[in-house]
Amino acid sequence: MVRQAQVESRIPAVSVALHRADRAPWTCTVGSTGSAAPLDERTTFRIGSVTKTFTAVLVLQCRDEGLLDLDDPIGAHLDVPEHGELTVRRLLSHTSGVQREPYGDIWDTLHTPRLEEFLADLARAERVLPPARRFHYSNLGAALLGQAVARIRGGTWAEVLADRVLGPLGLADTSLAPGPESATGFLVDPYSDHARPEPNTDLGALGPAAQLWSTASDMARWAAFLADPAALDPAGAVLRPATLDEMRWPLTVTDEVLWGAGFGLGLILVPQGDRSGGSRSVAGERVLHVGHDGAMPGFLASVYGRRGGAGTPGAMGCAVLGSSGTGVAVNELSHQLLAASARDDPADIEPWTPGEPAPEAYRGLLGRWWGEGFEYVFSWRDGTLQARGAADPAGKPPAIFEPLPDRPDILRTISGRETGELLRLTRDEEHGNVIKMHWATYRFTRSQETFG
Repeated sequence: MVRQAQVESRIPAVSVALHRADRAPWTCTVGSTGSAAPLDERTTFRIGSVTKTFTAVLVLQCRDEGLLDLDDPIGAHLDVPEHGELTVRRLLSHTSGVQREPYGDIWDTLHTPRLEEFLADLARAERVLPPARRFHYSNLGAALLGQAVARIRGGTWAEVLADRVLGPLGLADTSLAPGPESATGFLVDPYSDHARPEPNTDLGALGPAAQLWSTASDMARWAAFLADPAALDPAGAVLRPATLDEMRWPLTVTDEVLWGAGFGLGLILVPQGDRSGGSRSVAGERVLHVGHDGAMPGFLASVYGRRGGAGTPGAMGCAVLGSSGTGVAVNELSHQLLAASARDDPADIEPWTPGEPAPEAYRGLLGRWWGEGFEYVFSWRDGTLQARGAADPAGKPPAIFEPLPDRPDILRTISGRETGELLRLTRDEEHGNVIKMHWATYRFTRSQETFG
């Protein structure tokens, strides 16, 4: 698959890595670097906007430590002459409405501003849409977030990144600049086999949006972290798994009609659904690829982790890096490789083993209940009370409940349908049997009943 993509898109160098918890890392390189350096798994490529995922993680670290709130205006953390009211959340999800690039034709002149110039020029940048109106991608917005983090932490964005993410996760081959083993980025002529080298531009203050260079192996590991942080960072030293869950929740779609991709907090979300295929796929299967694509002159990158679906192992991530700015096969190859790996080399199926019985307080409520005219099944699985619609497809996650402290008959929904809402149990006075329940205030009974 990698070789075919390299030929079809005429990419001088392609480097690919696949990371999964249950197999040794897999790498593949095709082509040449464009210099005397050999192409191998240590070759670095520019990863462009994949950099934004690192900046997003730095922002959420600050939020988790109480240093900012996602609904804070950016002006509360960065001294700006204009647009200080744009919120951190809107900038992360590309719904702030601020223009795409800093003031000036930077991709024509390749003049990238230093920090003082970048901030001063905000007075000349436009708000092209009202906040929250719709998705509008913005490198300017991502750079503002990175510079705000640097100001909060009292260092440069690069220093904070190295100290708080690259070091703890062991991403030793990820850096701000190319090295002697880096690939050369090319513009490949459409009507001949000629390839012209593109310039390597230091983005200056725009660095938090697209500056980084890395290897496919580092980026596959990073993608696996975004998809399954508990497997790579069990202590939560970089970010709590619950925070990554929050980052992966879709806040906007990238197209108003074709809902094929969306944005969470700094992450691109690409649902796969039943497209993952394979003999082990199940009805209603939910598969999500989470990560980011990147583009810089002469380079394309696609870095995604996979969540959900039959055959998907833990900590699964893929990175495809290419040395052509027009090698569009890069953008689909990561998704194709993730699906093929889960389909053709699926994770081992763990055998079912008997577990402990449900606590006495909940045994009597297990089974079928009716609410709002529909049938639900309550069960005890994996040490938790769960519920799902009787007609739900097998792949739909159940609702999971957790009792309130010292109040076993009132439970909080902690995931799935009605997350956050209460489930209240009502028992008969004589035997203590559960005779009805209220979930999010809706009545649930053992037989179908009308409202009221």
